[in-house]
Amino acid sequence: MTNSSSERGVGLGMPQLPAPAYPDDVRARLERDAREIIDRYPDSRSALLPMLHLVQSEEGHVTRTGMQFCADMLDLTTAEVTAVATFYTMYRRKPSGDYQVGVCTNTLCAVMGGDAIFSALQEHLGVGNGETTGDGKVTLEHIECNAACDFAPVVMVNWEFFDDQTPESAKRMVDDLRAGRQVEPTRGAPLCTFKETARMLAGFPDERDGAVEATGGAGPASLVGLRLAKGETPAARVVHPRHGGPHDEPQDAVQDTSAPDHPSPNRTSDSAGPVDEEGQ
Repeated sequence: MTNSSSERGVGLGMPQLPAPAYPDDVRARLERDAREIIDRYPDSRSALLPMLHLVQSEEGHVTRTGMQFCADMLDLTTAEVTAVATFYTMYRRKPSGDYQVGVCTNTLCAVMGGDAIFSALQEHLGVGNGETTGDGKVTLEHIECNAACDFAPVVMVNWEFFDDQTPESAKRMVDDLRAGRQVEPTRGAPLCTFKETARMLAGFPDERDGAVEATGGAGPASLVGLRLAKGETPAARVVHPRHGGPHDEPQDAVQDTSAPDHPSPNRTSDSAGPVDEEGQ
C-alpha cells in the first residue's frame, strides 16, 4: 500500500496561499523593532540576519509570516529571504522547544564522550536529532564545535555552556529543564528561553539583573595557545585533569599532567613502559 502524495510531502503543483499577516498589534511592535535594526546599517538588506532572529523571537521559529515581514521591511523578495533563512542552522523552520539542547559531536567532544551523551539523550527523551519533546520544552540536536574544546565534552543550552558533561549529568539537566527547576550554566549568563535568546541575537540588550556582568572565559589550555602566539613561553604544559574543574583555579597554575588512573585500553604496563612528560 502506498501513501498519498500529501503524506509523502510531495506537492501537486498548486500555488501556496499567501502567508497570513501578523495581528495588527504584533506587526506594529515588530515594525518598531525592525526600524531600530535597519537604522544600524548603511544598506537595509544587511539587516536581514538580525531581522530573522527578531521574527524567530516572536514565534520560536522562522515562519512564512516572519519571512514575508522581513521581505516587506527590507524591500526584498520572499525568495531572497527564504534563501538566507534556509542556509543558516540557527534559524528554525519548524516549532521547537523552549530550550535548544545541543551536544557537540565534533572530533574532540565526540571522542571524549559527546557521542555517548547524544545517544543517551536521544533514548532518554525519546526524540531524534532536531526533534522536540512532547511537552514542547526541549529540542535536541547535535552541533558543531563551539570553541570550548578544553572543557570537552560540552553541551549547549540556548547557546550557554555546560562543560565537562557526562551522559548522567546531561540527563539530569534536561530533566530539570522539563520540570521547571532552575538550571545554571557552567559559565556565562543565566539561562533564558529560546525566544529570549533570539531577541538578544537580534541585537537587543539582555535586561535581566546581573546577566550582562556574568561571563565565561577561556580555560587554561586555550590561554596557553594565546600566550604562545604572543611569544611568551609557558612554564609547563597545562592539561586539565579529568577529575576536576578549572573554574576555581588560577589561570597560571601548573596543573597535574600525569597519566589518568584509567589506562588506555590499548596500553598496558606489560606492553609499554612508562610515558615520559613529552609523551615518548
